Amino acid sequence: MDKAVNSKNAGAAYEPETAYLSSDERASQGRALRKAVPRSSQAGWTPATGRRDPVELLIESNEGRIPNLIPIRFGRMSASPFAFYRGAAAVMAADLATTPTSGIRVQACGDAHLMNFGGFATPERNVIFDVNDLDETLPAPFEWDLKRLAASVVIAAQHLEFSSSDTIHIISGLVREYRNRMYDYASMRALDVWYDRIDLQRYEDRSGDPSVVDAARKRIAERIEVVRRKTVPDHLYPKLVCEQGTLPRIKDDPPLIFHPTDEMAPGFTSGYAEAIAAYRESLAEHVRVLFDRFQFVDLAVKVVGVGSVGTMCSVGLFMAGDNDPLFLQVKEARASVLEPYAGKSLHLNQGQRVIAGQRIMQAASDVFLGWTRGANGRDFYIRQLRDMKMSVVIEDLDEDLLRQYGRMCAHALARAHARSGDAATITGYMGSGHTFDDAITEFATEYPTQNRLDYRAFIRAIKEGRIEATMED
Repeated sequence: MDKAVNSKNAGAAYEPETAYLSSDERASQGRALRKAVPRSSQAGWTPATGRRDPVELLIESNEGRIPNLIPIRFGRMSASPFAFYRGAAAVMAADLATTPTSGIRVQACGDAHLMNFGGFATPERNVIFDVNDLDETLPAPFEWDLKRLAASVVIAAQHLEFSSSDTIHIISGLVREYRNRMYDYASMRALDVWYDRIDLQRYEDRSGDPSVVDAARKRIAERIEVVRRKTVPDHLYPKLVCEQGTLPRIKDDPPLIFHPTDEMAPGFTSGYAEAIAAYRESLAEHVRVLFDRFQFVDLAVKVVGVGSVGTMCSVGLFMAGDNDPLFLQVKEARASVLEPYAGKSLHLNQGQRVIAGQRIMQAASDVFLGWTRGANGRDFYIRQLRDMKMSVVIEDLDEDLLRQYGRMCAHALARAHARSGDAATITGYMGSGHTFDDAITEFATEYPTQNRLDYRAFIRAIKEGRIEATMED
């Protein structure tokens, strides 16, 4: 099979079958793919001949970003090989495109490192665990996400100075969890797969170490209570807003929070009326009834994350009345880093691409998810800010908790892939033995060496003045 991913309909996860096939027949199709792409070919990592300079790829990815924020992006990436990995999705996308691919397409996350999983509130106010950052989502081979996730856990384990033997044990468990969960999804009814979710308030893992699961459950309960308190308006509003005259205004805290110029974000004088109207049209009709209770008050640029730094990410303040705010995060959506290798999105608006992928992959999504296009031609997607969003603190993890967290991520990824891809075909390709597990584990333990070499080249480029990096306090 060609190393580059080609498809007549590259923007779709798969072509609908013209005839009914049983799960056994689809699994057989998956097993047949091993002839063209043996599972063992997924193992290891060797840079392709003529591999592009990673620093050049990162510089290219800065096109269209806010110039004075780019040094902050590079400063955050310079903190460690793990931080670099988080911001270098474009580099790994180019590398994955040179590896043998199964050809089994799913709605892929595109940036499935372990920090892009976490907890958040459903519209019913339950807290679930899922993929929670889908800026790069696009249909692509299922193993690309799995390889990026597994490699990220190895890099995190190296950051925490875990032993090689413990790290390999963690990764093999992660891949096995993905394979076993996918096997379960292959035998489930389609609606049951779609309705499945990982409820953090009732978290269980019967195949995990009971003592570790209990410790994880206790930490989860504590974190849920903390984020619940931080999400309520009484906490968030005074932290982000000050009263100036008759209207509240988002506090400036440059360079991380600031009000944009009209050139940077045209439309302020009209209250971004056209962009907000387009966003409103992207909402479901019943949500528009709720949204119409709120009036736009203010918008400020708010720097977030690592890879997103420099893109036009903002927070909008809407008010329905005194002490009744709605904070919406407005994130610029650019073409996915997978696009040069997996094909263009079917969606003309990149914000719509992100939202469509999010609704496919997540068990539940924010009621205010929507998209729009700014007067400057930039595409955006919109969601609530900090709606009980939880992410792991890497430095808090020991070997047992990283192993458990990796299994949770693998479970969430398998569930997300099973919603758009065919679990039976994926299971047929992976098989029931350890061949696939061993191959992905070998890739995941070898690729971090490449990441470290790229990180050193990146740091050298900073020292030589080739790129500028700003270190934050």
